[in-house]
Amino acid sequence: MEIDFLMLQYTFLHKPLLVGGCAMEYYGLRKAGDDIDLVIHPDDHAALMKMYPDHIKDLYGDIGICEYGFELWNQICTFDYHYLKENAVDETDYLVISLEKLLFLKALAMEIPKYHRDLELVIQKILDIAYRKD
Repeated sequence: MEIDFLMLQYTFLHKPLLVGGCAMEYYGLRKAGDDIDLVIHPDDHAALMKMYPDHIKDLYGDIGICEYGFELWNQICTFDYHYLKENAVDETDYLVISLEKLLFLKALAMEIPKYHRDLELVIQKILDIAYRKD
């Protein structure tokens, strides 16, 4: 999966962490939607907030910078970059959240039907890997 960060006109100090629908697509679980959700390092987040002050979204304290189809978050449900990047897959320009952390995020939002379906897909993928059906 190739992600073009050039339009942001910013060079990340730390690799951004791919989460959400694009992470689901990365693992072959379902197609991603139109946006690219990333959790980014606090240093990168602070710099991008200064660059795009008119494109900031606040979801209960999770602060996103929404520009050019990207949603760049400081955290998700108070779980930050450092916590969520544990065991991430290291790609050239970004990290991909681990299946276990993706499962955790989907479980946090499982009351929403879309995320409950995602939760089931991640569980099935983990079981397929465990029993080598992948």
